[in-house]
Amino acid sequence: MKVVGARIPRYDGVAHVTGRTTYVDDVRVPGTLWAKALRSPHHHAGITRLDTSRAESMPGVHAVITWKDVPLLALGHLAALGIPADEPLLARDEVRYKGEPIALVAAESEQLAAAAVDAIEIGFDERPALFDLRQAFDPDAPQIHPWGNWYPFFGTVESSLDAGADAHGVVERPPQHIRMDRRQIRKGDIDWAFANADTIVQGVYRPAAIEHAPLETQVCQVVPEPDGRLTIYSCTQALYFSLGVVAAHLKVPLNRLKLVGGTTGGGFGGKVDTATETMGSLLALKSGRPVKWRWTREEEFLCSSTRAPWHMEIATAVTKDGWILGQKMLTLHDSGAYARFSPYGLTKHSFHHTGAYSIPNLQFDGYVVFTNRVPTTAMRGFGVTSVSFAVETHMSRIADLLGLDPIEIRLKNANRIGDTSPNGVAYMDPSTVSTLQTIAEAIGQELPAEYRTMTNEPRAGDLLPEHLVAQIGSTEGH
Repeated sequence: MKVVGARIPRYDGVAHVTGRTTYVDDVRVPGTLWAKALRSPHHHAGITRLDTSRAESMPGVHAVITWKDVPLLALGHLAALGIPADEPLLARDEVRYKGEPIALVAAESEQLAAAAVDAIEIGFDERPALFDLRQAFDPDAPQIHPWGNWYPFFGTVESSLDAGADAHGVVERPPQHIRMDRRQIRKGDIDWAFANADTIVQGVYRPAAIEHAPLETQVCQVVPEPDGRLTIYSCTQALYFSLGVVAAHLKVPLNRLKLVGGTTGGGFGGKVDTATETMGSLLALKSGRPVKWRWTREEEFLCSSTRAPWHMEIATAVTKDGWILGQKMLTLHDSGAYARFSPYGLTKHSFHHTGAYSIPNLQFDGYVVFTNRVPTTAMRGFGVTSVSFAVETHMSRIADLLGLDPIEIRLKNANRIGDTSPNGVAYMDPSTVSTLQTIAEAIGQELPAEYRTMTNEPRAGDLLPEHLVAQIGSTEGH
């Protein structure tokens, strides 16, 4: 307990402020080649021609790689969670976002590598691009992904009508599996909630994309060792995850790679993508020389993944005195050109879409939508922060519309012991009540006695209208 609540100096603070901290770009290895990428100049296009021969013949150029050099071209970053692979390490037949890597060059200097990139001959067949995720569902919207314009692999359900069981329960033909193209939640009786509400409060919330903007751009240094192993100096936020990603792409066992981490110069979620390590490794293997790939600031801003834009529509059924009876929500998550981590982010989003409040009747539908933006990724509370913004803004809107105090209406609907989350998990010790009471005290707001003495103990009709106790109690059990 010596450190809890105490002002403890950061163990690395002095090194930071004196400039002695070592980052990946500070690693110096003799004979290092510099890498540069040929990136797509188009948001959406087919690749009609790719000729790297001129670049390969330039003096001082030691390696050029394209998709043909990648042992496993497409890898699902979350394959262990059942997320199918859809993003090639290097573009093969088409590009789906501006800045998508197509080929990489390793040369004696950055300037020579850039000149070699310019020498690569490539042809494109430009295609219509999609940027507004709301238009992805239009019948005439350009299709940008083989799966369609939204992610279709949120599991399957079986249709009992097609099971074909006889009178003895013997299945004569297998049940039909229906692919789920959304993250869907149903809880309680949403029709009852909207039929018994005094007011329906609606809102649309659209937080925009955010670039992580780390001071350190994406960078790696790869060193081929005499025994055939690779030592990879990486700025990744997830060392063992990136180790698995590189090994999978290269089709080598984990013990053939050594990843060296260290101080990450800012990441915030964006350096989970393993953006440079695999391609740097391929260049090092092909050239037999150490390779460094350091993104420019322009590449970091234009080509790196961002926090996703979201489109959230909320309709809430409330009584005139502020009880939330039910809520409908539609979420569109902009994944960009590929799935990457987005299905996982939307799943977290769906579990948290009611915020810190107990809502007994729910209808939620969430889609991961593909657009021709850069692929989106994790950032600070991935999937949760954006919906928290929407939930709290919406709660304040409800309070304002009903003429109620915004803290009191939150306390009235706060999660209590025994209440259930959107996906049916019972809360064991929710802190919403005590947190709100602390906020009220901190801002000098005197709460009425019933709110000031409220606890997180199970609801016992203390504030709940009698005609709602049975209904809400019955739905909270499901």
